[in-house]
Amino acid sequence: MSKKLKLPQQPTEFRIRLPRQGEVLGVLEQRLGASRTRVRCFDGVTRLCRIPGRLKRYLWVREGDILLIEPWKDSTEKGDIIFKYNPNHVAWLKEKGYIKDIDTTQEFQEF
Repeated sequence: MSKKLKLPQQPTEFRIRLPRQGEVLGVLEQRLGASRTRVRCFDGVTRLCRIPGRLKRYLWVREGDILLIEPWKDSTEKGDIIFKYNPNHVAWLKEKGYIKDIDTTQEFQEF
C-alpha cells in the first residue's frame, strides 16, 4: 500500500467580517433569555441586543464572546447581533488594533 502524501503546510488565510458604517464591536455580558442579551459595546454604551430570527438557530453565544452589533436607528440602547467572532478572529482583530488588548473580566472598567 502506498502512503498518503502530505502537502507542505501553508498559512491558512481567512476573511474576517469587519465593522462597517454604523456597526460596533462589543462583548456579551449577560444572556437574558428569549434571544435577548446585554452587550457592552466598544463605544461605551451597554445595549440590549437580540439575535434576529434568521440567525437564531445558527448563532450560539456565551458570556465573554466578541460580537458585531448593529445599533437600532431609533434607539441607541438597543441593537441586533450580526456576527460572532471565533478565537482566531479575535486574535487577528487584537493584532490589527480593532480590539485593544484587554482581560475578559475587567475589560470595560474605565467606561
